[in-house]
Amino acid sequence: MLTTIRYHEGGQKNGIPGSWGPLLDIETRRKKQRALMVQMVERKVRSRAQQLYESRGQMDGKDLQDWFQAESEIIQNSMVAPLYRRLRRASSDAKEQAQAKEQPPEPCETSV
Repeated sequence: MLTTIRYHEGGQKNGIPGSWGPLLDIETRRKKQRALMVQMVERKVRSRAQQLYESRGQMDGKDLQDWFQAESEIIQNSMVAPLYRRLRRASSDAKEQAQAKEQPPEPCETSV
């Protein structure tokens, strides 16, 4: 379902000032689009990694190698590669910051 964005109605719907109806915030829309793009790339990477796993005779132990090779191949051929890299980096940075906040500070040893 598409949401109509009204630019020139003067803030009225049905003659009621300040009632815009179902407007979609631009920033929210951008976030959703970015998330969908990342999901699309990850789905392609997952599929390619599975193909690589199956082509090796389904031998265990090289899952990371398959994933990195698949990611490299998919990103190399993708128009959304810069966005994917940036969002992945931002996501990993946010996870590291959250983990740092959760860990209590290590006690310092002092000699007296």
